[in-house]
Amino acid sequence: MKKTDLEKLAAVKVMTRMRSSAVPERYAQGSATVADRREQWRLDRERGLVPFAVKLDGGLAARLRALAAERGVELNALVDELLRKGLDEPR
Repeated sequence: MKKTDLEKLAAVKVMTRMRSSAVPERYAQGSATVADRREQWRLDRERGLVPFAVKLDGGLAARLRALAAERGVELNALVDELLRKGLDEPR
């Protein structure tokens, strides 16, 4: 094998190790502690939340995202509030 081929293989090994390792806490400021999907689903189930997918017009979806950003709330919370108001269900 040529020396350049050996260097390429060494670089591939380093890149593979870098991709598989977690981000150190000191650099990510806690971002490595994000819950995985299974844990998030468990937490949502405990709160009584269920997934509910709908298809909306692109303009309406953009308005909802803009309103959520304006109010500083999550999109899920905004949709929950608007649906409750629309259905006249007290919280």
